Amino acid sequence: MTKTVITVSPNDNMEKVHQIFQERNIHHVPVVEDQKVLGMISKSDYFQLLHGFTLFKVAKSNAYNQAIMRSLLADEVMTKRLATLHPEDSIQMAADFFRENLFHAIPIVDVHGDLKGILTTYDLINYAFQETEL
Repeated sequence: MTKTVITVSPNDNMEKVHQIFQERNIHHVPVVEDQKVLGMISKSDYFQLLHGFTLFKVAKSNAYNQAIMRSLLADEVMTKRLATLHPEDSIQMAADFFRENLFHAIPIVDVHGDLKGILTTYDLINYAFQETEL
């Protein structure tokens, strides 16, 4: 799992999420309050939202999209029903979650529900194909 997780709060606007996706090579941003995961915003969710605003590229489209991003909160956009795993859960369990649910990131939480990391399909691929020293 990735232990250093970039998060937003439910009251952050989507402009902050936009900046994160532009500046970082990540595809999922957990929405967290008091270390508890409330939801997740994926890059796919973000692109669907962004492309749904304007059907045609006109001179004012970009300004219009930016204004909407400043007005929408992460809480209004996030996926609220999430699966979570615990640090001691098996890789097999994580792979089964990914396969059965067709999502690409799972927050990892401790027994108190506090965010400890995020596991992505990319993390699983890296784990599966890591080079071992002989």
